[in-house]
Amino acid sequence: MTAIVGSRSSQSPRIAVTIIVRLVALAAMLAMPMAAQTATPLTLPQAVSMALDKNPLHKAALADTRISAAGIREARSTLMPKIMFTESALRGNDPVFVFGTRLRQQSFTTADFALNRLNTPTPIGDFSSRFSGQWSLFDGLQSWFGVSRAKYMQQAVAQQLDRTDQELVYQAVQAYFGVMLAQKQQQVAEDALNTAQAIEASSQVRVESGMVVDSDQLSAQVVTSQRKQELIQARDGLALARAQLALALGMPADTAYEPQEALAERQFPAATAAELESIALEKRPDLKRMESERSAQAKSVSMAKGALAPRLNVFGSWETDSPSPGWNGGNNWIAGAELQFDLFDGDSKRAHIAREKAVQERAAAMRDAYRDEIRLQVRKAYYEYDAARQQVEVARGAIAQADESLRINQNRYDGGLNTVSDLLRVEEAAHRARADYWQAVYRVQTSYAGVELATGTLTPASPVVTQ
Repeated sequence: MTAIVGSRSSQSPRIAVTIIVRLVALAAMLAMPMAAQTATPLTLPQAVSMALDKNPLHKAALADTRISAAGIREARSTLMPKIMFTESALRGNDPVFVFGTRLRQQSFTTADFALNRLNTPTPIGDFSSRFSGQWSLFDGLQSWFGVSRAKYMQQAVAQQLDRTDQELVYQAVQAYFGVMLAQKQQQVAEDALNTAQAIEASSQVRVESGMVVDSDQLSAQVVTSQRKQELIQARDGLALARAQLALALGMPADTAYEPQEALAERQFPAATAAELESIALEKRPDLKRMESERSAQAKSVSMAKGALAPRLNVFGSWETDSPSPGWNGGNNWIAGAELQFDLFDGDSKRAHIAREKAVQERAAAMRDAYRDEIRLQVRKAYYEYDAARQQVEVARGAIAQADESLRINQNRYDGGLNTVSDLLRVEEAAHRARADYWQAVYRVQTSYAGVELATGTLTPASPVVTQ
C-alpha cells in the first residue's frame, strides 16, 4: 500500500491511519480460507504428471488403444482356421434317426432289417463326440485388407491418445497458472482495499478538522465498499480456481493445492508464424490421426472390391457315435472344399464399393480442410501470445506511472490542492494497472502453452512446464 503523505497533516492522524491499515491487513490475513492454509504444495511438473496419470480423459483414451489392439487380433483371427468340438446326447425312435444312428455306431445287424423294426424301431440313444473345422483359403484378400485397416486404426487411436495428453497438459498448465493469477488478484484486491481505507481515514480526519466537506468522506466510503466487494469476488475466484485445478488433475473438486511458484514474467523461445505453421503440419497428432483414418478407409475400399472375387473354403470333421458315454462305438470322418461365386446379388456389392469410395473422398477432403483449420489455430495462438507479451511491457510501465501519479495526487490532496474525486480517480487507475499487468503475465504463460498446443509440441518437457 502507498502511504499517504501530507505536509499539513498532524502526526497523530498519520499514526491512526497506520494503525487502521495494519489492523485491516491483519483481519484480511485471518479471513483467508482455511483450505489455502492446508493446501498441498504442488509444482507445475507435478501437476502435469498427475493430470496425465489420473485424469479420466487420459484413462478413456488409453482404453481406446486397448480396444484397437484387440481389433487387430480380431482381424487376424479371420486368417486362421476355425476348429470346434461338439458333444451331444440324443435319444428317440424316429425310424430315420434310429437307422442312421445304428450305422454310425457300427452296430447294425441283420435283424435290424426286419420290417417291424424298420417301421417301429425301439428307441435308441446316441452319444456323439465331433471335431470339425473350416478354413477360408481365399476371400478376395478381404481378411488381409481387414488386418491392414485395423493397424491403421490402431495408429489413429495412438495418435489421438497423444493429442488427448497434449490437451490435458494444456488444461493443467492453464489451471495451475489460473490459481497463481487468482492469488495475485486477491493480493491486488487487498492492497486496493488498504489504499481505499487509508484514503477514507485521511478524508475523515480532514472532515473532522473542517478542511473539507462531508462529501469527500462519503465518496471515499463508496470506493471502500467497492474494494470490499472486489476482494470478496477475488477470494471466491481463488476458491474456484483451486477447484478447477483439482478437477484438471483428476482429483475431487474440494482437494486444495498450493502452487510452489508465484506468478512472474518468463521468457520463451520465439518463432515466426510461418515456422510454427510448418511445425504444426508436421507434428500435430490429430492431423496424423486423420491421415491414418484416411488410409484405413482406403483399405475398406479394397475390402469392398475383394467381395466381388470368388471364395474358396475347405472343411472337415471327425465324429464318434456310441450307445453310451465314451468312445466305444463307431467313428467316421468327412472332408471337402467348396468354391463360392455370387452370380447376382442385386448390385449390393458394387453399391457398397461406391459408398466406401465416397467415404474415402470425404476423409481426404476433411483432412485437407483440417490442415487449413490448423493453420488458423496456429496464427490465432501466435497473435494471442505476441499481444500478451507486448501488453506485459506496456502494463509494467503503466504501473510505475500510476504509482507515481497516486503519490503525487495524495500529496496534493493532503495539501488541499485537489479534490478527493481526483485522488480516487487516480487510485482506480493504479488499481486497474496492477490488475491488467497480472492478467497480461498470466496470458503470456497460457498463450505460449496455447502456441505449443496448436503446433502439437506441448509435452511435460515443454519450456512452459519446466522453466
